[in-house]
Amino acid sequence: MSANDFENLKYMTGFGNDFKSEDPRCPKALPAHQNSPQVCPYGLYTEQLSGTSFTTPRDKNSRTWMYRILPACKHQPFKPMDNGNITHNWEENESIPNQTKWNPLEIPSKKHDFLQGMSTVCGSGHPREKHGVSHYIYTCNTSMQDKCVCNADGDWLIVPQQGKLKIITEFGKMTVEPNEFCVIQRGIRFTVNVDGQCRGFILEVFDGHFELPELGAMGANGLANPRDFEVPVAWYEDRSVNGYTVVQKHQGRLFAATQNHSPFDVVAWHGNYVPYKYNLSHFMAVNSVTYDHCDPSVFTVLTCQSNRKGTAIADFICFPPRWAVQEHTFRPPYYHRNSMSEFMGCISGKYEAKTTMDEGCYSLHNMMTPHGPDAITYKKATSQGKLVPERIAEGCMSFMFETCFELAATKWALSQKVDQDYWKRWDDLPKNFNPNQKPQ
Repeated sequence: MSANDFENLKYMTGFGNDFKSEDPRCPKALPAHQNSPQVCPYGLYTEQLSGTSFTTPRDKNSRTWMYRILPACKHQPFKPMDNGNITHNWEENESIPNQTKWNPLEIPSKKHDFLQGMSTVCGSGHPREKHGVSHYIYTCNTSMQDKCVCNADGDWLIVPQQGKLKIITEFGKMTVEPNEFCVIQRGIRFTVNVDGQCRGFILEVFDGHFELPELGAMGANGLANPRDFEVPVAWYEDRSVNGYTVVQKHQGRLFAATQNHSPFDVVAWHGNYVPYKYNLSHFMAVNSVTYDHCDPSVFTVLTCQSNRKGTAIADFICFPPRWAVQEHTFRPPYYHRNSMSEFMGCISGKYEAKTTMDEGCYSLHNMMTPHGPDAITYKKATSQGKLVPERIAEGCMSFMFETCFELAATKWALSQKVDQDYWKRWDDLPKNFNPNQKPQ
């Protein structure tokens, strides 16, 4: 399989498992019964990638052992490079209490790859303290040529909205397209190939790692099932390159180093610190079957928890097609002021609670910023008469990055496709109060 071949890819399944994989071209490349033999099979080097400290409790400890042609440390010194629109300097940016919505960001015709097309929309905290989040949008129309990127600051959760991403990691290959997402964890090198115009969103967490949410009284099953997560299988290339560029994101800045070989030379590996992907169509949605509207936390796919029990550094939430069957209930999301900040995007279709939230649109409702269904949605929901079971969000998939941080929007973001009339979506809400009306 060549570097450009992404057909019929195989995956392993599970979440948080201990996996092992070796490229079939080199059978028995994985050492038996030990991690670091004196001499590795095929003359490979041993390298461990640690996702947590050595002494992190076993149930949270993550690491992977790699067996590669050359170790990752064989490169020229890193030098600073242009950050483009990537920033974590929130003091230069604006924290806005207004409801803010963006129309779809245009994909420039000028050739630019995944990394060149990344732009920070909003965030809080700093990777130097390993505490905070950052939200990005990306556009791209060409592949990364002899270049990879490694994020030393945190984990990236990547949500394509348009176009398929063909990703090569040190662990192997995977494709990620709209209605799927992938997580590339801290320190993993990867490159992105594309066939045309692509656009999507990225959630970065500086703290820990993403995990499945607790199910509580729901029981042992539901939401995103572990068996539906997919992990790439080992694939390597032994390729000499004159000046391969390794970009590393370090304390919010980009640095570049060159080397004379492909970094995707891992012949075999084993461990539980891996990149992975998930198809949102497999999400088992839960909702009320009697009355009232459940809190959106029931749609949590993954969470990165803080030290405060039940409070997330970030939750990744999806709103898939589903049934609404509640009786005598205002079925759209309720009007809300939240102690969390909500960044929302529409992958496909039209979000059911906002008539102008089309695919490619995204919004920010910062901490305690009032929000809820627009006037058109309110009128429709309150004038239906007798409620019957109905499918909602058919043909639509929306998501939310929810965080405990107040978020500052970047100057770049506030200069790009902001819907200046967004606030008017609530301006037509009528005053229905009648003190003389007797409740039924």
